[in-house]
Amino acid sequence: MEYVILSLVLLAIGIYGLMTKRNLLKILISIEIIAAAASMNFVVFSSILGDQLGQVFLILALSVDTAITAVVIALVLIAYREYGIIDVWELSKLKKSER
Repeated sequence: MEYVILSLVLLAIGIYGLMTKRNLLKILISIEIIAAAASMNFVVFSSILGDQLGQVFLILALSVDTAITAVVIALVLIAYREYGIIDVWELSKLKKSER
């Protein structure tokens, strides 16, 4: 049961970071914390049930999460090279000014 509480705490920290941070890299870290909480739930509930399917889902989730992280880091790098900013609010202002 302690792992479920830890997972909920990680989820709360990730959501807090997602809602309060403006830096794209900090938002990415918050999303990674949320994904870690979900992955932890897969393993915990599969061990409670005595089934190996949760561990298979963990491997799938980690591989998909890694691919998504690589794409997001590439997008952040492109945004930084093009505009020199990684602030979400500043990037949204660029979108409005181009119209």
